Amino acid sequence: MTAFFTSHGMDYGWAWFLSTIIGILVIALPLMLAVAMIIYADRKIWAAMALRRGPNVVGPFGLLQSFADGLKVFLQETIVPTAANKGLFLLAPIITFTVALIVWAVVPFGVGVVLADINVGLLYVLAASSLGVYGIILAGWSSNSKYPFFSAIRAAAQMVSYEVAIGFILISVVLWSGSFNLSDIVNAQRAIYPWLPVNGFIFNPLLFPMAIMFFISSLAETQRAPFDLTEAESELVAGYQTEYSSMSFALFWLGEYANVILMCALNAILFWGGYLPPFDWAPLYWVPGIIWLFAKMLFFFFLFSWVKATVPRYRYDQLMRLGWKVFLPVSLFWVFLVSGFLMLTRVGTECDASERVYLKQYGTASALYQAQRPVYPTDGVCRDKVLSPEKRP
Repeated sequence: MTAFFTSHGMDYGWAWFLSTIIGILVIALPLMLAVAMIIYADRKIWAAMALRRGPNVVGPFGLLQSFADGLKVFLQETIVPTAANKGLFLLAPIITFTVALIVWAVVPFGVGVVLADINVGLLYVLAASSLGVYGIILAGWSSNSKYPFFSAIRAAAQMVSYEVAIGFILISVVLWSGSFNLSDIVNAQRAIYPWLPVNGFIFNPLLFPMAIMFFISSLAETQRAPFDLTEAESELVAGYQTEYSSMSFALFWLGEYANVILMCALNAILFWGGYLPPFDWAPLYWVPGIIWLFAKMLFFFFLFSWVKATVPRYRYDQLMRLGWKVFLPVSLFWVFLVSGFLMLTRVGTECDASERVYLKQYGTASALYQAQRPVYPTDGVCRDKVLSPEKRP
């Protein structure tokens, strides 16, 4: 898009700025509409699980119910408790909502269809998504109320517990794909077996357990049932949202569901092939990649709603035990398992033995190299990886 504007005589800086703003709006506006529709879908799925009708009055089939709810909270009065820290109280929902949006900048919707195709996209996702808990902590503390404060403490402990496990799970994915770039991770899932034309790490026996653990950790990371201890209505009224009303309350809902949709997208991208079709069959590639991605996201959202409608809430000690005593040691062990398997199967196979150069460095880090007799068959590097003397720093 930048090239389009520059071809019409616009300065490159302004062309880049305008194309970036358009890209942000193309992602953010449909995302807000998707949140409204996904709340409706959530309520419909819960109703079906309980043999009820769900929203069916406002608009055809109840499709406008979320918009009616949004209008209701928009017209309500914003009430700030007299003992609350007003600045932080109003800032908390803004942080939650904003952080939920910025992560989408690196999500690939198709080949080349990504706002910022950075080579550390996965690190960006981890860094930005972990900031969301600050909105919850600030909301609980600034309300100057006991129940919201308990909720904030729970959210902090829950985030730390499952962020660690998610980090180790993602290391296994990065090791296998060889990149932190989300587009490269998707492309690494294309036809993972020469004898079975399937796309996705979910079909890899070594990464399948990590896919299951990542899905469960996604539930905990987004405070969805059975890990919704931060909003346990039987204990904490409404948790960190207890003192909120009007649009500040609505921003929490928008941020929460935007995070849920994001986690559905990450499950699809990291383990289910993202925008790739499920099978590596040429006719399936005629369907645009964004359709495949949305279909996988809807599948995962159905699982999110299914779990919320059927699985009872954990006790807090069960939540902590699952994170620290099960997921953390298993994911850490799996990092060793995956890296060991890759060392046995990949190292030394990048090029033919005749193209392998065996080197030994001596002196300082910038010194020249001298040849050495190999000790192991995998010693040395491929010839095309060795810099010639004139190219060395």
